[in-house]
Amino acid sequence: MKNTVFFLLAAFMITGCDDGSEPIIRPDDPITSPVETIKAPARAKEIFDLINQYYKAGDLYKENYPVQTGDNTYSYLWPYDAVVSGASQLHQLGYEVRYNEIVAGFEKYYRQTAHGNNIGGYGSSTDGATGGGTRFYDDNSIIGVNLIEAYHITKDVTYIDRAARIVPFLESGVDDKLGGALWWNEDHRYDPSSNEANKPTCSNGYATLFLLMYYEVCTEAEKERVLQLATDLYRWLRTNLYDPTTKCYWNDKNANGSINTRLWTYNAGVMVQNGVRLALITGDNQYLEEAKITAQGAYDYFVKSRNGILAYTVTDPWFNTKLLRAYIDLAPHDDRAKTYIDTYYNFINNGYTKARTNAGFFYEDWTGGSQGRYYSLLMQGAVVESYGALALFRGETKD
Repeated sequence: MKNTVFFLLAAFMITGCDDGSEPIIRPDDPITSPVETIKAPARAKEIFDLINQYYKAGDLYKENYPVQTGDNTYSYLWPYDAVVSGASQLHQLGYEVRYNEIVAGFEKYYRQTAHGNNIGGYGSSTDGATGGGTRFYDDNSIIGVNLIEAYHITKDVTYIDRAARIVPFLESGVDDKLGGALWWNEDHRYDPSSNEANKPTCSNGYATLFLLMYYEVCTEAEKERVLQLATDLYRWLRTNLYDPTTKCYWNDKNANGSINTRLWTYNAGVMVQNGVRLALITGDNQYLEEAKITAQGAYDYFVKSRNGILAYTVTDPWFNTKLLRAYIDLAPHDDRAKTYIDTYYNFINNGYTKARTNAGFFYEDWTGGSQGRYYSLLMQGAVVESYGALALFRGETKD
């Protein structure tokens, strides 16, 4: 996502997912640990309560605790979205977490114009009242996913109305350069000469996911246009960024045509989700087969034995959370997904017992090998969402 505005992401590119790992363990190897039985809802709520104790800033949240040099008063949009995603899971589990108020906080990041246009969208930062900074297409799509989820949970059509505003913003980010698709952010859309200008999996993958979710609730008059755009973006990703070796997806295609072949868990995850949804909407099972192949490929590539635990990557837990959500979506259609999810369950439980600070916050590395950026709101929000999603998948309740 946005390494130009979220400065801490520089560390992402320093630590590779292969560093310090033992040989890969395949899903069918017999040494997989038994699944530990714990109270996932309680653990999700515990970390959520710590977030509200240490990160709260009025109606919003701080970027880090302890505060780091250069922090704004309020967090960037990305970490705030992680809080909303976690609150969504807790609300569904039956906890009172002020869910509607937290979702409403998105509007403090909304800005009506940028680059001389009059197309509203969510900015990467806020002054506490209105949005500022760069408007990222992946951010806006992920907000849209949360808004549609909020509608399904509450049945409040306000969330559909807010999600609808995102569609023209995404449409404005597509052009014919590199064969179509969305840019990473609006700044690059209007200045593709930048060295960082690219069309990435994250923007196009999450736009596809949002559009497919919006398709299910939008008016009949919108459906053809929305599904066509989602399908076009999916096909562009398959053509331009699919890695036939790992079955995952490369990070981006630069404006100069070069490919950044870095692989991330969330890019694989969103394409699994897209394949599942496209198959259900269109009836074409080829999409589901593509989702299954990428799901297996991501497990094979990312999951390794580290510090004595079968683990997903030891950096960027928010990325891993999105792969978990994809595996949960896939589970009704692929029996192998249970193995992927059980591995994740043991991994996060290892973090709970072996990778936490004295205050109770998770390390970035859930194997316990390094504290990493434990102070980041994004890291802790990922824990809440992960435990909450696991609890819902396993049929657990707050009691």
